[in-house]
Amino acid sequence: MSYYYSTILRKTSYKAAIELVTEELQKEGFGVLTQIDVKETLKKKIDADFKPYIILGACNPHFAHKALKAEDKLGVFLPCNVVVEQHEDNTVEVSAVDPHAMMASVTNPALEELAADVREKLQKVLQEVAASES
Repeated sequence: MSYYYSTILRKTSYKAAIELVTEELQKEGFGVLTQIDVKETLKKKIDADFKPYIILGACNPHFAHKALKAEDKLGVFLPCNVVVEQHEDNTVEVSAVDPHAMMASVTNPALEELAADVREKLQKVLQEVAASES
């Protein structure tokens, strides 16, 4: 079982991809709570060079509320992370966590349907991002 889904963008720039992903997340009811610029952070903290790479902490408050009511320690898995990274060939990869894989370690049947619903929405985000290049 893979722990993420991804799509490769060949025409969209890194910055445009971040904006596009954020817009598509909003359409599916997710807000971006955090943005971690990994390249900038690694440079600042350990003077290491790294490719353009950002982690978007996405949260759908309705799903988060339901999940936390079912399992209050589930906050350790929140928010759902979406990564936008630029590869050396200038393609941009957008990856999203698979909520079902994330929940595999939690033994609470109430979360299975919820994880499937979140998975469906995140997969739709990736599909719309990929379709934007058509």
